[in-house]
Amino acid sequence: MAVTAQTKLNAEKLRADFPIFDQEIRGKQLAYLDSAVSSHKPRQVLDKLRTFYETQYANVHRGVYTLSEVATAEYEGAREKVARLVNAPEPRELIFTHGATESINLVAYAWGLDNLGPGDVVLVTELEHHSNFVPWQYIAKRTGAAFKAIPLDDNSELQLDSLDELARTGNIKVVANNLVSNALGTINPVERLTAWAHEQGAIMVVDAAQAAPHHEIDVQQLGCDFLAFSSHKMCGPTSVGALWGRAELLESMAPFNLGGHMIRSVKLEETTWGQLPYKFEAGTQPIAEAVGFGAAVDYVTDVGIAAIEEHERELLVYALERLAAVPGFVGYGPPPDRRAGIISFNIEGIHPHDVAQVLDMEGVAIRAGHHCCQPLMSKLGVAATNRASFYLYTIREEIDRLVEGLHKTHKLFGP
Repeated sequence: MAVTAQTKLNAEKLRADFPIFDQEIRGKQLAYLDSAVSSHKPRQVLDKLRTFYETQYANVHRGVYTLSEVATAEYEGAREKVARLVNAPEPRELIFTHGATESINLVAYAWGLDNLGPGDVVLVTELEHHSNFVPWQYIAKRTGAAFKAIPLDDNSELQLDSLDELARTGNIKVVANNLVSNALGTINPVERLTAWAHEQGAIMVVDAAQAAPHHEIDVQQLGCDFLAFSSHKMCGPTSVGALWGRAELLESMAPFNLGGHMIRSVKLEETTWGQLPYKFEAGTQPIAEAVGFGAAVDYVTDVGIAAIEEHERELLVYALERLAAVPGFVGYGPPPDRRAGIISFNIEGIHPHDVAQVLDMEGVAIRAGHHCCQPLMSKLGVAATNRASFYLYTIREEIDRLVEGLHKTHKLFGP
């Protein structure tokens, strides 16, 4: 089906693009409510990958023969699409990585090791995914910098009134925050945090893995210094992601990995590095995956990012209303107007894994666990939660089946 831009998306129609929904799980139609961990792939992306491998594949930037030139054009064309998605000033500021995790590690190592030391403070938040928490914790320890977190209030939103106190603990050099929480859906005030970080002389690193598939992103408007996101959460292949960074910062940083195309010249006495973005793209990159990433960007932008966000907001309101009637339901996170299409919850007295397994028997897929956010779980006073998350192909019937499955779970395990 040809996808066209529209004010309001038709999820039922879009589902026809996704082969995964043609199958049954345990004899029931699949209800996939775990898009926050990874999204499914439309035929348009799958067809592009197949065509590239069958008719266009070669290594990029390596040959002057026709096939290599075609593959290079496809690869660099994908870079331009992904750069436009976040309104990067220049495509050369967009680096292909193996995912948001590697993107953040790249900044933590290549910038952090040379710019942090005793007396400095690395500031994260209690909402962070481990990928934007552990690398900074590790680099802070290696460099002697302090590592601190912005606390949450009772609505699981950032306590920005704590910033002045945190600034008194040392020289703030890094502020790292997700734009959207993967565990709770909290939409964070990144523009305000960026302005504050720059007042402190710090860089602002944004984890946009959970935001890019669902919300329009403009790095120039956000004002951040680095932004990381992945392909697999936005209808694209796994093992490819992107890091956008300010050119002047990227140019000043040491390389993260060494070898392959990132090298300009190798001599016994010295090796010099290539220009951006190739300085940070060592070895053979995930070429086909990057091309698929570009196709996924085409798909979601054709559907319309604003339409996706509005669709998920409507589903969120509907789901919260229906879930409120489930016995023992305990929800976490801010109100719907400050939250993305993610609902983290527990059913009192029932372990999240038990809830998820009963739902699986009904063909409903949700996530159960700590969602790679153990500090957040500690803050909430729980070991784990259930999480239902939505995307452009989610329909109300799936939410109805979730609610029915939770009623069944309560009857099986409840008092």
